[in-house]
Amino acid sequence: MSRSGYTDDYGEDDPLAMGRWRAAVNSAINGKRGQAALREVLAALDAMPEKALIGESLVTADGDYCTLGVLGAKRGLDMTTVDPEDWDAVAALFGIAPAMVREIVWENDEGTSTYEYVDVVICGPMPPDHFRPPYYKERHNRTVRVEIDQAIVARRRWERMRNWVASHIKQPAGEPT
Repeated sequence: MSRSGYTDDYGEDDPLAMGRWRAAVNSAINGKRGQAALREVLAALDAMPEKALIGESLVTADGDYCTLGVLGAKRGLDMTTVDPEDWDAVAALFGIAPAMVREIVWENDEGTSTYEYVDVVICGPMPPDHFRPPYYKERHNRTVRVEIDQAIVARRRWERMRNWVASHIKQPAGEPT
């Protein structure tokens, strides 16, 4: 389980639990505090000298931040004393709803893949697979999973989260879009 605490198991005895949760997330994001926080996060992301974000923590000893950590750094908050998996404590620190904290954390940590699939051709004989006819052939096409360099993941995470934050900001009435 990630630090967001999200799960696919909402229980069969409460079929409306997921709908209520999504409503709580939407309310938190679209509310006055949520919109103000998103605007502040967007400005903080844009002001970062190195456009890269970490996952699984608010801040590292090296001064790297996740999306919420960037907001905390902009506000001058001490995030080292807060457990990043305690959503209520993180929500209280940032002055936003726990549902919004969990949504941002999930998007930050789980939304950016740390691997890619690459098609490769293997030349030379190989033993047969269980599900293929028992013969040897000279060329084999395979798809393999390759871990991506963490620096690339961090830059992709920043770009993805900046786009996510910007897409959830509502224009105030009377402002041009």
